[in-house]
Amino acid sequence: MSRKNWTDDKLLLRLINNKSERTRWENISVLRKRPSEALFLKCVELTKSEDPKKRKIGIDILAQFGLPPRPFLNQSIKVFFDLLQTETDPKVLMALLYAISHNNSDLNQSQIQELCRFSNNDNEYIKEGLVAALLGIDDPQAIKTLIQLSSDRLSHIRDWATFGIGTQIDRNNKKIREALWNRVNDRHQDTKLEAILGLAKRKDSRVKDIIIRELIDGEFGSILFEAIIELEDKELLPHLETVLESSKNNNDINVEWIEELKLCIQDLKELPDKRKTTHNTKPNS
Repeated sequence: MSRKNWTDDKLLLRLINNKSERTRWENISVLRKRPSEALFLKCVELTKSEDPKKRKIGIDILAQFGLPPRPFLNQSIKVFFDLLQTETDPKVLMALLYAISHNNSDLNQSQIQELCRFSNNDNEYIKEGLVAALLGIDDPQAIKTLIQLSSDRLSHIRDWATFGIGTQIDRNNKKIREALWNRVNDRHQDTKLEAILGLAKRKDSRVKDIIIRELIDGEFGSILFEAIIELEDKELLPHLETVLESSKNNNDINVEWIEELKLCIQDLKELPDKRKTTHNTKPNS
């Protein structure tokens, strides 16, 4: 029998006794599509368990319980923030923070501050969840925390935090640009490219030389193409065409990447002329 036909109780029992991550998420996915009050209350009860595994199951189901607008959204948010006051298990805290990340569009100032209190926690799981929870929140305290995390010792934390301040918000000020500049030489490739894209999005003309450097080095991904289009500087066209020419007859280069390069050249050519970039654009705070 398909798991879609299993009862809520059977799925919950399987989750509690699950040993496979694949089937775990399949069972959670089915339960998320059954947003009844009875199941909601069962999940809340799980979040109160002494067993961290059960708490995590309840949280993971409630994280995306029902289709937007989610029928128990406000109640779930309250559950999550109440749990933040007492939870100490790092993996459960990560699940909580990820759950909030799926529902963070209308958080109030007090809730944002509650999240940011984890900014100095050095646990990898908690930092990962915190970055996720703050993505897309255009708030000074949230941005300050992401800026701090953009220089974290762990590359995946730096990457996501830089992505958060670079492209997930539109705010443009000196502190954001400085944080992005601090990452344009990052040893982690994706973090470096996210920083470049964030600066290009803010029309910081100084990033043009960094883009040229990356084009000459030849070790870059499609994020750089996004940055080039964002910067809207046609003086980059000769550099792109040089890269395209050097890529011909090279069977080691991914065909899809070459097509993205061609599309970047085409899109840049089609942009209106005389668009200028500046690092003196009026910032917002």
